[in-house]
Formats: sequence, C-alpha cells, structure tokens
Amino acid sequence: MKTPRSAPWAFVVPAGALTLLLLLGPSLLGGLSAFTDWDGLTRPTWVGLANFREFFGDGSHVVVQTLIIAALYVAGVNAAGLGLALGLARTLRTRHVLRALFLVPAVVSPLVVAYIWKFILDVDGPLNELLEGTGLGALAQPWLGQRNTALAAVVVVMIWQFSGYHMLIYLAGVQSVQEELLEAAQVDGAGPWRRFRDITLPQLRPALAIGTALSTILAFMLFDQVMALTGGGPAGGTDTLGTYVYKQAFVNGQYGYSAAVALLLVAGVCLAALVQVRALRGRGA
Repeated sequence: MKTPRSAPWAFVVPAGALTLLLLLGPSLLGGLSAFTDWDGLTRPTWVGLANFREFFGDGSHVVVQTLIIAALYVAGVNAAGLGLALGLARTLRTRHVLRALFLVPAVVSPLVVAYIWKFILDVDGPLNELLEGTGLGALAQPWLGQRNTALAAVVVVMIWQFSGYHMLIYLAGVQSVQEELLEAAQVDGAGPWRRFRDITLPQLRPALAIGTALSTILAFMLFDQVMALTGGGPAGGTDTLGTYVYKQAFVNGQYGYSAAVALLLVAGVCLAALVQVRALRGRGA
C-alpha cells in the first residue's frame, strides 16, 4: 500500500507552524524592537540605529570584559580538558573512575556550582580560613568583592565546571590516534613533547575545532555564573553582554536598547565561532 504524497506534509506543516509561532515569530519581533525606544509598557517609537550608537558609546567596557572572559575561558578550559584527556587516556588503572569524577561538575546546574563557589570564596569562607590556618593569612582577601580578583574568580569557576566536558571531547580524539605511529616515533628517538607536537596534536584538530567553538559560544552567552557569583559587580566589573542585556531589560526597563545589545551578542557569537572553525579547518582539521 502506497503512502499518499500529502501524508508527510500533514506532519511537517503543524510542526513548522508551531515553530514559526512560538520560536521564530517572537525572535523576529524582538529583533525589530532593537530599532525602537520601548519600555515594555507604552507604544514603541522607531529610533533606527540610535540604540546601537548608544551601546558603542556607553557599553564598550562590557564588550572588553566579555572578550577578556572569553579569551581566558576558551584557552583555560581547552588546555585543562586536553591535559585531562592525555592523562586519563590509556595507562592509568583508575582512569574510568577519575573520568566520571571530572565529568560530574559539568552535569550539575551552573547555579548550584556558582553558589558553592560563592560560599568557598566568601570573605569568611573556607578558602580564606584555609589560608589563615596555614600561615598564609596575608593572601586572604574578598575574592568576589574587588575588581582585580572577581573576574578571575568567574573564569576559574567556569573552567573548573566544564573542563571535564571538554575532556570527553578530547578523549575521543586522543583514542583515535594510531598507536603504531607513536611507537614508531618513540623507536626513532622522539621524546614525549615531539610525539605530541608532530603526531597527536595534528590528529586532534577536529576535536580542537569542536572544543573551541563550543567554549566560545558558552563564554559569550555567560549569565548564570556571573549573576550567582557577583551579580555583575563590583561596580560592573564582571558584567558580560548577557548580564548587561538582562539588567537593561528587567532592571532599567529599556527593552529596545537591550534587544539591540542582544542582536549584537548573537552576531558576535556566530562570527567568533565561524572564524575559529574556519581557521582550524584551514590548518587541516
């Protein structure tokens, strides 16, 4: 019995209509509001590119902070994930248990992780108590209460949480490296660094492309950890584009302005991910 040609459309059309109504439609309306002056209550007023000009005049510090966090996080989490993958790839007997332990933070809610670390990094928290108890009280400080350490603390918490996730990405690449090539290089006198640089690393480029793209997207979309750890403070010192959009919309009531920043955020994420993937593919990934 043949299926009527119209049968597939009976499934596609309702799903497409729901997608347009619940996802694409609101997104398009939100994008249009970026060109208006709208407080969420009164009628929007068309202002063209005024919101974008205002952001580049007043919000440039947020862009700089987001780029700093993104650069530190992308480099740190991929280095940590690759290091864990290399250390837990084949020889260690307890590698399966350790892999599971390192992966646990990645499956826990970011808010839960952030609140745990907020307790640890508090002025009277375990970290400062440990420093004082070991005679290093001079190093104790309000880690989340000053600009020069708060931003670094956010990056460290993110790397700690997601290094296990990136470990899995690189494990797949490390386990695909041919043992025969490594053994042959070792016989020829190549040391560990030479084998890693000339054999392992070139074969890890597909994994590097995935890892850097995912970590870049996460860094630019960072919101939960910052809001839970510092709330964007002190004095806006840890605000990112994500927290800035939230504050402008739901604290200051500038929905049109926040929509403009959100559009720039989406464009930045797409551009950064595209550049990274193309760069790595151009090198043979």
